[in-house]
Amino acid sequence: MPIKESELILNPDGSIYHLNLKPEHVASTVIFVGDQDRVSKVTKHFDSIEFETQKREFKTQTGIYKGKRITVISTGIGADNIDIVLNELDALFNIDLFTKQPKEKLTSIDIIRIGTSGSLQKNIPVNSFLLSTYSLDLNGMLQAYNTDLINTSNLEKAFIEQTNWHPNKANPIIIKSSKFLERKFKDKTIYKGLTATAGGFYGPQGRILRLPIQDPYLNSKMDAFNFNGIRITNLEMETSAIYGLAKLLGHRAISLNAIIANRASGTFSCNPSKVIEDLIIYTLNKIVE
Repeated sequence: MPIKESELILNPDGSIYHLNLKPEHVASTVIFVGDQDRVSKVTKHFDSIEFETQKREFKTQTGIYKGKRITVISTGIGADNIDIVLNELDALFNIDLFTKQPKEKLTSIDIIRIGTSGSLQKNIPVNSFLLSTYSLDLNGMLQAYNTDLINTSNLEKAFIEQTNWHPNKANPIIIKSSKFLERKFKDKTIYKGLTATAGGFYGPQGRILRLPIQDPYLNSKMDAFNFNGIRITNLEMETSAIYGLAKLLGHRAISLNAIIANRASGTFSCNPSKVIEDLIIYTLNKIVE
């Protein structure tokens, strides 16, 4: 049975609704960045750019880097935006947009996030890189899907117990990164750890301006979390949604973080642009190795 028009929405030109893309516009290796201005900071290194478009915060450029075809998409901020981007990206590869039927032969794509993040541990300094081996979903978006086959129940149980997680909050889900991409992008200079994905920047990340928060000690509890040596290393707003949806849809995903702040020591990078630029170059060269 075809997918209803109200569920898979297309623009008048046949492109998918939010991303404004057609299947031929997208490579099977995709880099996610949050900031639309960061797309060109990645593609300025390309040998050529064959296609570009933008609708709202979703900017896309596809081109060639050292013989490899790569697409770069800006997702904007937050797990809700990742829900849009990853579902529509998957549809471009795995649903016939004319018949609106899922394809019999499914395509798996590689998704690499280049993002910024703040470290929760003093030993992970600003200006370093961190690869997310796990991601902890604190925002609840993934609860809309059946995650029984992708979660990590022993880790989740330990987190709930050690942080005295409030029952009114979304149930935490912990998802592993792609082992294949983890091997591809790891390096002795890169830190690894469990990345927590919050549902907002202020209260959900423990920041207090004028509003009190439900658990003012949550960040210190997260800092202290330890399960067989696995610790929560950093906090951001997209990784768990990328890992969860990618695994559910049969894609491979990895999140690479430029650490520009250290919440434990209260420090911030004096040159965050350079850290991001260095991570972009590192990522592109690892893709083509």
